[in-house]
Amino acid sequence: MANICEVCGKGVSSGMSVSHSHIRSKRTWKPNLQRVRAVVNGTPTHVKVCTRCLRSGKVKRAI
Repeated sequence: MANICEVCGKGVSSGMSVSHSHIRSKRTWKPNLQRVRAVVNGTPTHVKVCTRCLRSGKVKRAI
């Protein structure tokens, strides 16, 4: 499965890791995804959501 938030669509970003001697190598930044039970269309299901969406209240958690 892809590392993509199902609410906001945040995904993996890429860039360069730069050492002190300025040697560059490719690296990736992954979003902090959590698999939570949330209410989607009235039924509780498991979704992969980033912590920013959880904290801001964009996801209704199922109890």
